[in-house]
Amino acid sequence: MASAGDNSKTALIEGLNGLLADHMALYFKTKNFHWHVKGPRFRDLHLLFDEQAVEIRDQIDDIGERVRKNGELTLTSIGSVAKHTQIKDQDDTTLAAEDMVRELRDDNQKMVDRLKELKKYAEQAGDNATDGLLDDWTDMAEERVWFLSSTLG
Repeated sequence: MASAGDNSKTALIEGLNGLLADHMALYFKTKNFHWHVKGPRFRDLHLLFDEQAVEIRDQIDDIGERVRKNGELTLTSIGSVAKHTQIKDQDDTTLAAEDMVRELRDDNQKMVDRLKELKKYAEQAGDNATDGLLDDWTDMAEERVWFLSSTLG
């Protein structure tokens, strides 16, 4: 019979793999918008999207390594990312800039929600390293939401 600690570790690993999938999907979506944004605020949004994409990208390896340091396996393919992410694809390259900002804001908020949910599992599993990283990642995701929300006015 699994202990509460085993259950929280399993939930933490599943959550970390979901977070990994979200970061990979959101990185690609943010770069997509960076490449395809148009309009009077092109330069500002082009640069903002790129800044945010780099921040998201830079967290991907850390998330995967937390899974491995816990002795578990990470996602292995684009298909596994698609299966575990809550970030929806966006293939419309003619999307209005404001719609891009709204969509990224909402996706980043989903990430904040997932990060906050994972916090309790890290605490229950006694994974102090992941617990601390979750605080940092939450702060970064909340800042992205703030910047995107402020861009909308």
